[in-house]
Amino acid sequence: MKYKRYGNTYAVRIDRGEEICEKLKEICVKENISFAAVSAIGALGEFTVGVFDTEKKEYKKKTFSGAYEIISLLGNITTMNGEPYSHLHLCAADETGICVGGHFNCGKVSATCEMFLQIVNGELSRFHEEQTGLNLFDIR
Repeated sequence: MKYKRYGNTYAVRIDRGEEICEKLKEICVKENISFAAVSAIGALGEFTVGVFDTEKKEYKKKTFSGAYEIISLLGNITTMNGEPYSHLHLCAADETGICVGGHFNCGKVSATCEMFLQIVNGELSRFHEEQTGLNLFDIR
């Protein structure tokens, strides 16, 4: 991974074989990033996405492997219990153009991942909300 800050934006390159969520957390810890918008494109060889089952209050996950282009990886960085917390969604296309996606759990880069982190001035944390079973924005 390589990155550079330009004002309130970080340009990040995550390299082949690196796991996106691990590298995102690494940069957030190292650079003390606690509130940011995330956007990325690139290529994945393996990734896991899910859809939240509101009845069971859990994610139904599915892992994909092969050649996939990241059509869109969007989300945010906040904090929960004092640690960086990423909430990301992915849309990825296979070699036939068929797209899959959902809540992004993890993914290994197959070629490159080009990411922008847009720092938001301020702080925003999360709390676990029992009714939905989700970690929600703690907006007061």
